[in-house]
Amino acid sequence: MEKTKLLKEECNDWSKLYYKTLKGLEAMIDMQKQIQNMMKIAEEANKIVTEIEGTILKASINNWVTNATDILGILKDLQYLVQSNMED
Repeated sequence: MEKTKLLKEECNDWSKLYYKTLKGLEAMIDMQKQIQNMMKIAEEANKIVTEIEGTILKASINNWVTNATDILGILKDLQYLVQSNMED
């Protein structure tokens, strides 16, 4: 009778340990899923940032070209004014 009681207690202890281990594994799996989701979000954010950088770079290049074109136009206008004044 005593042995049966001890075996039952030991079995209960192993069952408790088993379920505790399962809960720990479930928590680890949940954490791994959360980390994977965060990595996916970070990848998407990185893609968006890269697209934004590309857009800013294109806008900067376009702005530079526009400014250069404007400066050349101003230079031509100034040349014309100087030549016109010299001819008078």
